Amino acid sequence: MTLATENGRETSTHPARPRRPRHPLRAELVRGFGPWAGAAVLLMFAVTLATSAEQWQGDWAETREKLHAAAGLLGVPLALAAGCWQGGRERRRGTEELWAVSARSPLARLLASALPQALWVIAGYTVAVVLAWLATWYCATGDSPYVIAPLTDAAVLASGVVAGQVVGRLVAWRLAAPLLAVGAYVSIGLLSYSGGDNPLVPLSPVPDGTTDSVPVWWQPVAMVGWTGGLAAGAVLAHAARRRGFAVLPLAAATAAATLLVQTGDDAWHTGAIARRQVCDTSTTPQICVNARHERLLPQVTDALSGLTGRLEGVRNLPVRFEDLPGPPARDEVELPMLTPVGWSVVRGELADPREYAWAAGMSLYGRIECEEPHPSLDAVDNAVEYYLAPSPMERRFDEQYATRGEAERAELRARLDARARLKAMGEQERRDWLSAYFATTDECAPGRVPAL
Repeated sequence: MTLATENGRETSTHPARPRRPRHPLRAELVRGFGPWAGAAVLLMFAVTLATSAEQWQGDWAETREKLHAAAGLLGVPLALAAGCWQGGRERRRGTEELWAVSARSPLARLLASALPQALWVIAGYTVAVVLAWLATWYCATGDSPYVIAPLTDAAVLASGVVAGQVVGRLVAWRLAAPLLAVGAYVSIGLLSYSGGDNPLVPLSPVPDGTTDSVPVWWQPVAMVGWTGGLAAGAVLAHAARRRGFAVLPLAAATAAATLLVQTGDDAWHTGAIARRQVCDTSTTPQICVNARHERLLPQVTDALSGLTGRLEGVRNLPVRFEDLPGPPARDEVELPMLTPVGWSVVRGELADPREYAWAAGMSLYGRIECEEPHPSLDAVDNAVEYYLAPSPMERRFDEQYATRGEAERAELRARLDARARLKAMGEQERRDWLSAYFATTDECAPGRVPAL
């Protein structure tokens, strides 16, 4: 280093260190269409989730299904359109010939454009997932977040962006991006909701399971292999120097698709937590709720407290209200449905405890095995219903019967008389009568049913 004197001051003549060139990916990350694509994905999920919040908030499985369905049916077309628009950028700018003589290979240029945009799309989706999880967490009824589904969706969305880039470079038309989105939306919708007769349904990114089911361990891997293999094959076939290598990812995609199609519905099974239930054994009958909704047990027990309190000491009752997939055992009855959320349960709370108690009572004395119970049983059944857990609409029903024809008014008088007689019984007499009544709830004729 040399020193030079100027006006009595020593100054350095060492040459300035050259500024390091910025990586091309940095420019794509902070400028261009990528941030707008991520914002569009976030906005799409925000609108979709906000307009149907009552149908998923508070239930982790419903939250997973809502995010999964939105990602497959709406997110994938949006990712394809974003990638397609980005892929046609150089053509719109008129810089194709300039890039053609650059030092970078076509594959490197494509990836430098596609990967930052894929990261922005994944970022928008990630923010949407985190917000949905926070909205569910504060009122969750049990269970825990499902992490595998968002990871799978993120990989599928990234594949859509990359595949869209290839389409945008091949199709010289400004309307290619919106038409690609519309075509993808229609195709995925038809594939996903075409019914069980279509063997290609498992290839759809929209789930075909239920809230009680989870995929087998390899299903997300196969879905990523199917979609990612198609995207990688398209990229290599379009931009690689040795385009024959595109056969490798396409072969992987074919193998994954074959596995998904041949497995079909067997790629989903009932989750371990959905096969368990938690119970309150202090009531008659016992009250059990699915382990997915264990935090609802106190609410359900409180809602049914009037019903179970009046049944204390009564014999011939089912052992418990159960809440497991499939039909109940012979000595059990099914608890009124807690799912899908948005009906009986809204944001972690029972929407109408009185109506829920009435539905639980109907499962005890509804004579569901009878196609047409004998008309004379109507007054007896109605009296038991009114005593144990009347419908919130019972008064309105009575008023409607009172304003109809003579037959309806006679039926109403019979119901009112039966209610009065059951209420007038002593405690022990009523327990004995109810014990005899519940021994005949599968009878469709009045022969063995105790009269009132």
